[in-house]
Amino acid sequence: MLWHRLLLPLFIAPALLQAENWPQWRGPRMDGTSLDQGFPSKWEKDTITWRVELPGSGHASPIVWNDRLFLVATDADTSERTLLSVDRSNGKVLWQTAVLKSPLEGKHRLNSHASSTPATDGERVFTTFLDGTEVVVSAHDFSGKQVWQVRPGVFASKHGFCSSPILFDDKVIVNCDHDGPGYIVALSRTDGRQLWRIERPNQTRSYCVPIIREMDGRVQMVLSGSKCVTSYDPRTGSLLWMMDGPTEQFVASLVHDAKSNHLMLTGGFPEHHILAIKPDGVGNVTDTHIVWRTNKGVSYVPSPICENGWFLIVSDSGIAHCFDAKTGDIAWEERMKEHHASLVSAEGKVWFINDFGTLRLVKPGKSYKTVVEAELEEKVFASPALSEGQVFIRGEKTLMCLGKRTVKTAAR
Repeated sequence: MLWHRLLLPLFIAPALLQAENWPQWRGPRMDGTSLDQGFPSKWEKDTITWRVELPGSGHASPIVWNDRLFLVATDADTSERTLLSVDRSNGKVLWQTAVLKSPLEGKHRLNSHASSTPATDGERVFTTFLDGTEVVVSAHDFSGKQVWQVRPGVFASKHGFCSSPILFDDKVIVNCDHDGPGYIVALSRTDGRQLWRIERPNQTRSYCVPIIREMDGRVQMVLSGSKCVTSYDPRTGSLLWMMDGPTEQFVASLVHDAKSNHLMLTGGFPEHHILAIKPDGVGNVTDTHIVWRTNKGVSYVPSPICENGWFLIVSDSGIAHCFDAKTGDIAWEERMKEHHASLVSAEGKVWFINDFGTLRLVKPGKSYKTVVEAELEEKVFASPALSEGQVFIRGEKTLMCLGKRTVKTAAR
């Protein structure tokens, strides 16, 4: 089943691990981590293997499946939202198909009309866009042919739309917290029919993509938004536990630190918090399951990362922090300029890319250590994708590939 294919590294011995795809928002574990090896560890003249101009625009990340990359874009002149298939070896666009054509919705100046990262199960590619006030979820096969398209509900936000689909078992799951009756919906991967639907408790916009992880003997789907933090059973949509607040609106996804068994939250608006949460609760755990909290170093848009017991985060204004995930102690703080791309990691190192295209590869630890620093010479708002020793970065106008393809997989 898809669940086992996407999250295989969580359940089997490292000796059996295979090289990973990057099939959805934040990768195979939805947390920004790759188990692969062979990524660039120094900057040379041929580190950028290829770089191609992209049609259209968007902030959605690329995804990777074997020899293919997929990404979405918007053509402002035609109002078409498109899905593109790209050859991994050279960046050539293999095909481009229109998913939706309708007037472009209003949005925040830092948003785009193609901000939702697609997802793939190796057979179909799933996308989400907004048509007026209706959410449009589509499935296309690897030749670009539409398999199905459904409209599971409405969405209203003056800041525009972004809701990246994620995959679990036979389901495509889409979070639609908005300024109205919010909901999360699970659709069948094969035909788009609704499998379950969660009615959210408050009518407040958020853009958080859930993380799905087995914790404390339960498979949990956890997200912040709708003035709460909630954990659901992704098989049924039933509520496992919830926490009130800590604020109204959220964008960044949660991450899980395996060493401390803490869920790490950052957000939001109008108040700003970082929380470490125990994931073993039942019912309302507001007063019982917060391990530590701080309002220092909070990010709103960029999602954080956990790496070897460290919790790394960068604020939208560009201040990076490294916390001890267990205690909340700050190891270091570093200025990196404005930042909206989420963090990713591989081989024990974390990739930061700020809005101006400055790339930093950082080794987490008690002191700040930069392994690589380089200029991509282009603005970057999308989060990178990692697979088989290569880093795929969507800039404002181009798609670029860093590194040579390998098949090495790390043992963690």
